[in-house]
Amino acid sequence: MLKLAKLPDRTPVKLAITITPALAQALGDYATIYNRTYGDKAEVADLVPAMLESFLASDRAFAKARREQPGEG
Repeated sequence: MLKLAKLPDRTPVKLAITITPALAQALGDYATIYNRTYGDKAEVADLVPAMLESFLASDRAFAKARREQPGEG
């Protein structure tokens, strides 16, 4: 048996959402500041997945509740 386990499914999933104009403006501002800070050309659509992953990873109550779900993990 190999030491590295089989990689999980990495097929991208497209998600369409509707947001408020204020949130769209804030995300646009974030992208502008991000690009200025890092000298990058990332679009909002590039940043949102990383932002969501970071948010979920930092939510301890969510992580605890998710571990406690029957049949999960």
